[in-house]
Amino acid sequence: MDAKFDLSGKVAIVTGGGRGIGKAIALGLAGAGAKVVVCSRTQKEIEDAAGEISRLGGKALPLTVDLTANDQLESLVNTTVKEFGRIDILVNNAARSFLRSLLDLREDGWDKVFNTNVKASGC
Repeated sequence: MDAKFDLSGKVAIVTGGGRGIGKAIALGLAGAGAKVVVCSRTQKEIEDAAGEISRLGGKALPLTVDLTANDQLESLVNTTVKEFGRIDILVNNAARSFLRSLLDLREDGWDKVFNTNVKASGC
């Protein structure tokens, strides 16, 4: 990948980095030289994304994380710093939705959407 900017030595965390836009961002950051922590609730997706980064010559760490659990957020930060020494970039890409009318959404479903899309982004 022909990088337009140099992120060598930088460390990035990409939430929701196992597929779609998050995976593309993780690959782009790695292509620019960043070490990337790819996190999501889905282990296989982040392992695949991290494997692709490694095959392209980058450094990636896949971490399974539920962003609505404070202890897992702490672990994400601590593991990243332990592995790479710092955090320079955070991409809050993770999101959750339910494909139904808001009027049909139960409170526990709304809480999951809110906690992932709003609350976790501020942690």
